[in-house]
Amino acid sequence: QVQLVESGGGLVQAGGSLTLSCAASGRTFSTSAMGWFRQAPGKEREFVAAISWPGRMTNYADSVKGRFTISRDNAKNTVYLQMNSLKPEDTAVYSCAAEPTPWSGQYSSTASRYHYWGQGTQVTVSS
Repeated sequence: QVQLVESGGGLVQAGGSLTLSCAASGRTFSTSAMGWFRQAPGKEREFVAAISWPGRMTNYADSVKGRFTISRDNAKNTVYLQMNSLKPEDTAVYSCAAEPTPWSGQYSSTASRYHYWGQGTQVTVSS
């Protein structure tokens, strides 16, 4: 079992940066691919980024490529999402999730593959 707690959200102006953190507890983290998803009000949850165990492979949504970077510190059981050049359309609740396999390649963007979810952290980008 994995417990996930996100932090680092907040209010930022367009063009600014934020770094989200996801602290994980539980032995499963050591073999889990990790993902970030987001959900804006009135919209479906969407994939943002994913990273394999131990961290060699990554996958990004087209909408964030070149602006967001996912990384993990396995010694600290923490996954990060560095977000640069933020846009108002990035406003959403961001949640991290753990997949029970080291990497699923193209399927890493599929929410149903993730068994454990955090509560989420709000990111608001003002124009």
